[in-house]
Amino acid sequence: MADDGFFGLAGLMVNTTAERWPAMRRFYVEVLGLTPRTARDGFVSFQWGTPPHDTRLTVTVHSQVAGPALDPARTLLNLGGDDIQAAAMRIAAAGGMFVRQPVKERWGGWIATMVDPDGNYVQLMQPAPISSKMDA
Repeated sequence: MADDGFFGLAGLMVNTTAERWPAMRRFYVEVLGLTPRTARDGFVSFQWGTPPHDTRLTVTVHSQVAGPALDPARTLLNLGGDDIQAAAMRIAAAGGMFVRQPVKERWGGWIATMVDPDGNYVQLMQPAPISSKMDA
C-alpha cells in the first residue's frame, strides 16, 4: 500500500432502523454465526485480527436510516473463508437466504451471495488455491 498514512480497512458499519434491529442482529449473530466483540441494545460489533491493525464489522441502529436498502448491490460485505460449501450449507440451514449459490469464479476462487434482513448483499468468498507454479 502507498505511504498514505493508512494501514488498511479499519471497519465497516451496517446501519439499520430500530424496528429492523432484532432481525439484523439475529442474522449476523445466529445465521452467520459471528461472535460479537461488543454487544448492547441497538449495537453489535465483530472483530478480526489484533489491534491496532484489526478489522471490525458493526451493525447498529442509526436515526437517519429508514426502510430496507434501496440498492443492495451498491456495497457488498465480503466475508472470507476456507470452505464456502460448508459455510453456505450451515447458513442456509440457519435461515440464510442466498440469491446466488456458491459458484467457482474465473479467477479460481468461489463466491456465494446472500441477503440480510435489510436487503444488503453479503458475500462469502473463498480464495483461489495458491498455485505451485506461483510458489516456484
